[in-house]
Amino acid sequence: MRDVIAECQPPQSPYRAAAEQFVADLRQLASAPAYWLQPDCLDLPTLWVEAGALLPILISLKQEIPHPFRMLYDLSAIDERLRNHRGRDQDLQPESDYTLVYHLLSLERDLFIRIKVPLAESDLRAPSITGIWPSANWYEREVWDLFGIGFSGHPNLRRIMMPESWEGHPLRKDHHARATEKDPFHLDEEKEQREQQSLLFKPEEWGMARSSATSDFMFLNLGPNHPSVHGVFRVALQLDGERIVDAVPDIGYHHRGAEKMAERQSWHSYIPYTDRVDYLGGVMNNLPYVLALEQMAGITVPPRTQVIRVMLCELFRLSSHLVFYGTFAQDVGQMSPVFYMFEDRERLFGIVEAITGARMHPSWFRIGGVAMDLPDGWEQKVREFLDYLPRRLQEYEGMVLKNSTVQRRTRDIGVYNTDEAIEWGITGPGLRATGLSWDLRKRRPYSGYDQFDFEIPTGVRGDSYDRCWVRAEEMHQSLRIIRQCLDNMPGGPVKAEHPLTTPPDRPRTMHDIETLIQHFLNASWGPVIPAGEACVPVEATKGINSYQLISDGDTSAYRARIRTPSFPHLQMIPLMSRGLMVADLIAIIASIDFVMADVDR
Repeated sequence: MRDVIAECQPPQSPYRAAAEQFVADLRQLASAPAYWLQPDCLDLPTLWVEAGALLPILISLKQEIPHPFRMLYDLSAIDERLRNHRGRDQDLQPESDYTLVYHLLSLERDLFIRIKVPLAESDLRAPSITGIWPSANWYEREVWDLFGIGFSGHPNLRRIMMPESWEGHPLRKDHHARATEKDPFHLDEEKEQREQQSLLFKPEEWGMARSSATSDFMFLNLGPNHPSVHGVFRVALQLDGERIVDAVPDIGYHHRGAEKMAERQSWHSYIPYTDRVDYLGGVMNNLPYVLALEQMAGITVPPRTQVIRVMLCELFRLSSHLVFYGTFAQDVGQMSPVFYMFEDRERLFGIVEAITGARMHPSWFRIGGVAMDLPDGWEQKVREFLDYLPRRLQEYEGMVLKNSTVQRRTRDIGVYNTDEAIEWGITGPGLRATGLSWDLRKRRPYSGYDQFDFEIPTGVRGDSYDRCWVRAEEMHQSLRIIRQCLDNMPGGPVKAEHPLTTPPDRPRTMHDIETLIQHFLNASWGPVIPAGEACVPVEATKGINSYQLISDGDTSAYRARIRTPSFPHLQMIPLMSRGLMVADLIAIIASIDFVMADVDR
């Protein structure tokens, strides 16, 4: 770790130059249709376009501009009808009842941009972009399901999170947030029949075609309660014998309305909810959320906080990868490794518990800092673990990665290349397994990651084996980062001296009545975050994770969009599995590394 750790806070606008270069290139593009550049988004260029100009400008950005934006990173929407502050000053954004938000990523530029489309309530429709990015399929279905915005030309626009019989669109502002806001549930015989009818499996509705009038394929449900699908996840299989003709994923069984909950929880009290999104990632889920809030509030966290956060995030990266490593081996036929790896995970949780007071879901990061300073004796516990784990990882390499059976089950299975990964929005180890060395911690450093010395493991084939190998190598790099945190931990405070830091420093509460009132209000109602919008991505355990937060100058989010890495990756299952055997699909699912709470939110 470099000696300049005290200066690890990045400048306020670290990507301003890349953003300005993009705007300059866009202005030189003769084919780009009319757009309006939002003036208050200097680091995340935001273009407003009418629905009729959406397809031309997306095609220009993906295919014609230098260093194109080849990845559709996210697609979401905002119900603007109750919003009072649209930007830092009034009238900075065009009038709209709803807004479609497209996030694009250029890996060559290391730059994210936003395309926003204003929609009137009387005409909630936009053209589908599935012809430009196949990954838009699920994103558009999600927007239709939760907001009621239609997409002309979508191949199969139907609900994806809610049951087909659901009434209304849950992320609209006029949709209830609690069951107590509705009449008591009653299931009469007629409604029961309708619900049963909606559950009938009709292959044509899933995009499947029957074989002929005299013969048929076999249709098989894998899940949603099968140990190999890692949660409540269903794959409808169309089979010719044991060979897969088609595999259609079905999600939404774990949907809990995490984005809706953010609209009724205070900024501070929502932090524990983030822990449960990728429930194997722990505080890694807290990080993009608090970073986005700190950006909106103008909070600069102390250097010690930065390093503590990095250390805890890498500990949870190890924890998550140990779960993946063990269950991957188990899914392809090995029983012993998962027991050894879970034992190591328990040892790691002992360190996490000593530092945070909890194990899987510590909810330990705070707006402006962390919950408390490191306890006495933390160095010894961390150092012992750093000395212990490398030998175990070496043993696991012999048990799993060098095992001939594992290699036969996973080599050249579930293959995709770099271009296909980018086309489908794949990030993290799944992208690096194709040979592309692109890691957000290196390319767009946050929380002081640019001060650490570590390598980016990459695969060669982009198959199931390489996806496991990359994660196994990442564990060695996480140990390197943690050791640098241990050896170079700076002193100083662990919370920012800022009025919106939560909770405020306790000693100040005894100074005068004003600080006591501030402490009480921040702890109960939560801080009032200035009106604005921020989206901060991080390299989480399974890929890039981000929170797009909108504040209307209140104590809770006006809109909180959670972009998770598992959502687009599961959408790629049909491409990875067609023509293979059912047993190969199990290896493919095991290699993706997902949790359904991360997918469904």
